[in-house]
Amino acid sequence: METKMKYIGLFTLTMMLFACGSKEEIQPKNQDIKELVFASGELEWDNAYNLTAQTDGILTNLSIEIGSQVVKGKIVATIDNKNNQINTLTAKEQLNISNENMTSTAPAVQQLQQTIQIAENKYNQDKIQAERYKRLLDSQSIAKVEYENMELNAKNSLANLNALKKQLLQIEQQAKQQQIASKGQAENYEIIQNYNEVITTEPGTVIKKFKSNGDYVKKGDIIATIANEKQVEAVLNVDENNIGKVKMGQLVFIRLNSNKNKVYNGKISEILSAFDEQTQSFICKVTFNQKLNSSLYGTQLEANILVGEKKNALLIPRAYLGFGNKVTIKGKKEPVVIQTGIISTDYVEVVSGITKSTVLVPLKP
Repeated sequence: METKMKYIGLFTLTMMLFACGSKEEIQPKNQDIKELVFASGELEWDNAYNLTAQTDGILTNLSIEIGSQVVKGKIVATIDNKNNQINTLTAKEQLNISNENMTSTAPAVQQLQQTIQIAENKYNQDKIQAERYKRLLDSQSIAKVEYENMELNAKNSLANLNALKKQLLQIEQQAKQQQIASKGQAENYEIIQNYNEVITTEPGTVIKKFKSNGDYVKKGDIIATIANEKQVEAVLNVDENNIGKVKMGQLVFIRLNSNKNKVYNGKISEILSAFDEQTQSFICKVTFNQKLNSSLYGTQLEANILVGEKKNALLIPRAYLGFGNKVTIKGKKEPVVIQTGIISTDYVEVVSGITKSTVLVPLKP
């Protein structure tokens, strides 16, 4: 795309330069001048986003067409994915088992509690026996070794009881961990199953449709593009040689290809800092000052950005300006260098070097 500066017809400067002698001789004249940077582009709607598939499967119940209005959170299609449904059901069943293992009626808990009860009874019995043998030892009715054996039995019974109680705590802790893991897995699979529903995230109008009912879609495939037609902007491609002249808030004159008789005013609202490789240009966005009569998405357009202007400037035709900003003055053999200001397609602002009374002649071929 070749980008250059040009004037929209409505804003083309018209200047009558006074002839002096020959028709080719002219004198500078004071006139208003505007410097406009040309850019092509297209209309876009704000908040455009792609409605994408979040899982693999067959697309069904697609209820939108190009031009359809959608609201936020609306289910516009479903994706048939049996694996998601099976995984969700399996995870819920595993969670039910984990919940049961957390109760006092869980088989492993009941079995261990019975073992603990038996161990506790044995410890109590051994403890009583040890106390009885202690009394017998005090009355010198038994040998000391008999008492020590009975005391050892009581200690062993207590150690076994405490070990069983710790084992019960470990089983309960493992059951809790398993419950947490199963709950997380069930919730994750439920979220994944919800991906079977294609839901709009923002309100808007369907401007593009890429998939139809019965199509197989993969995760990440674009089903449709949705945008807000109530917020329209012009997206311009500005040549890298001119982007330095473009500033925020500058006035822009826009003519849509669909209605070239109408010129709309807007202003620069955003200048993207990155160079666009696809269009080989910089991207600028323009908001309109008035409502558009028609705002079809993607409408091609031409724009002129007002990057500079001056009232009552001293102007000469651009054809009289030579290389190195030199002009030819009547009666002088050597060209004269002038200082220029705004340069448009047709005219050049003279800052210094000649005056309004200077007579210029065409450049030598």
